[in-house]
Amino acid sequence: MIEFKDLTIGYSGKKQQQTVIASDINATINSGQLTCLLGPNGVGKSTLLKTLTAFLPKLSGQIIIDGNDIESYTEKQLARKIGVVLTERTNVQNMTVAELVSLGRSPYTGFWGRLEDEDKEMVVEAMRQAGIERLAHRYVDTLSDGERQRAMIAKALAQNTPLICLDEPTSFLDFQSKVEMLRLLRRLSNNNGKTIFLSTHDVELALQMADNLWLMEKGRSLTIGTPRQLADNGSLNRFFDNDFITFDPATLRLIIEA
Repeated sequence: MIEFKDLTIGYSGKKQQQTVIASDINATINSGQLTCLLGPNGVGKSTLLKTLTAFLPKLSGQIIIDGNDIESYTEKQLARKIGVVLTERTNVQNMTVAELVSLGRSPYTGFWGRLEDEDKEMVVEAMRQAGIERLAHRYVDTLSDGERQRAMIAKALAQNTPLICLDEPTSFLDFQSKVEMLRLLRRLSNNNGKTIFLSTHDVELALQMADNLWLMEKGRSLTIGTPRQLADNGSLNRFFDNDFITFDPATLRLIIEA
């Protein structure tokens, strides 16, 4: 569904100067799977996600969505293809969870944004899938971080896109909430046919939950495969190679030297 062809990402500055973050990206995001993007800070994970979701323009190359270049889509057309949940904490005042999730229907509503019965049903179903139907009438600013993140995912579900991109969705969450979040995203991909693409620093959870891993490193091409494939071919050993962390390919776990 999504292809990167010779993609270069980064930032355009004044006088047409460009800052290249990563280049020669060639990859495919598999439909109906949970794909986790791993890499150190500053390698370009957020830049890649923001470029894919058109928050940033690509510097060169192609992003192909359903056979068409991303630049051929209008903003509303793209909003029917890709749902986005970014890292930043939502700071919403005087809005209920149901009202927030309803914003996900904006690509489908008319000028006045009025919800039809079908839209309302999809909002209720999105909250049910995200496990927050009991929070429908709560104000967003009263929610915990985990509840708020689920509300943002419900908004993306209400948008009814085949692809949902998330930038560090487990940031600000305690460990149990991180596990619940990754379990939810895996269910949405494996059981509901959603294509989930996310960046994360929660390596241990990604190793256990992801269908595919993308390893992003400075000066290297993307390394892509299932956790087991990347363990067996040594890619994960190399990726985590340092003096105090050892990767155990048998258990897909990291061992930290005391």
